[in-house]
Amino acid sequence: MSTQEVSTKQERIAENAKRLPDVSFSALAHHIDVKWLFEAYNQTRKNAAPGSDGMTSEEYALNLGENLQRLLDRAKSGKYRAPAVKRVHIPKGKGKETRPLGLPTFEDKILQRAVKMALEPLYEQEFYDCSYGFRPGRSQHMAITKMRNELMKMNGGWIIDIDIKKYFDTIDHQKLREIISKRVCDGVITRLIGKWLKAGILEDGELYYSKRGTPQGGVLSPLLSNIYLHEVLDVWFEDTAKPRLKGKAFMVRFADDVIMGFQNKKDALRVYEVLPKRFAKYNLTLHPEKTRLIRFCRPNGADKVKPETFDFLGFTHYWGKSRKGHYIIKHKTGKGRLARTIHNFNIWLKKNRHMEVKEQHAILCRKLQGHYAYYGITFNYDMLYRVWEAVKFLWKKWLSRRSRKSYLNWDKFECLLERYPLTKPRVVHSIYAANL
Repeated sequence: MSTQEVSTKQERIAENAKRLPDVSFSALAHHIDVKWLFEAYNQTRKNAAPGSDGMTSEEYALNLGENLQRLLDRAKSGKYRAPAVKRVHIPKGKGKETRPLGLPTFEDKILQRAVKMALEPLYEQEFYDCSYGFRPGRSQHMAITKMRNELMKMNGGWIIDIDIKKYFDTIDHQKLREIISKRVCDGVITRLIGKWLKAGILEDGELYYSKRGTPQGGVLSPLLSNIYLHEVLDVWFEDTAKPRLKGKAFMVRFADDVIMGFQNKKDALRVYEVLPKRFAKYNLTLHPEKTRLIRFCRPNGADKVKPETFDFLGFTHYWGKSRKGHYIIKHKTGKGRLARTIHNFNIWLKKNRHMEVKEQHAILCRKLQGHYAYYGITFNYDMLYRVWEAVKFLWKKWLSRRSRKSYLNWDKFECLLERYPLTKPRVVHSIYAANL
């Protein structure tokens, strides 16, 4: 089956979902055959770390056709057993705080992606425009665009910065299954989802089970988390809360990162007070310190209270003056993200200081380009330059420590930079070109 054939079937699922908004679909799994699984295999990353069974993508590909057929037979007959998810912890920043990451087996990723390929076109007809995370054709920069445009239209206002405490680890399995059953009653699909939710977690050689949460790192987890928050928050805010408010309001959500904006302070207070009850209904908890009500009104000469700032998707958003002297919303790399980026460069250079300079240079340039690709937005050039300067300083520092006999002074290092120049900062996403 070609990619075009898969797309055609997905379009058919989407059309039926749009035409029948109140129907629970019972015939999604029939789309999944060996050719469908082969397309899922093609879309699965081949260089990721192996899961609990230790099998790599290269080993699985040796008998690909037979492996996919056996996988299909087990999935359709109900004999498929979801393997335990290997859990590792990755650092979140300079401190000791870490983020748990699940590593499913390669075969499990293929099957999860196949199910995702069947569910995604259906739920894309359900999801609202306020949701941007892990959806096809949507990105963090589009979410920032939406948020900025809405706030500029309202001349600022009041912001609720929502932080859900350990969201991915606390999704209620039973309630998630109830939500999914409203649109999907296909026995093969629901049975597989149930098995993935019940799959054990393997950590430090110990296997344990949880009745809550979806493992971060799973192929299907982002879609399941979106389905859950769509019901918990998006539907409630757009269909129940907004119609009862007196002023303008909006919400922008990227996965579990959520910003709500209000023109009217009383509206913001009403929603702020009821939010914990709404989340508690679905066994979710708002972080009491990180969930904040923020005054973000456009400054004026008579206003003695300086508007607050807030962080969203790695950027700090604040009011600043344009070249013409008008107050506009600007963005800069968040303090924590900036420190984390520089720290990561330092760690990499320290570990690889004996690598060939030419190879170091190539990797550093790729890393800088990746940083600019995300953080290179209008008004953020100074922060990009700070990263560039920091990397230049750190590169000299660790090159100087390659040997006790040779010390690399700045004159010598400047000569080296002429031969191996670091990629300079540049704005990739312009508000003038893309209306960010």
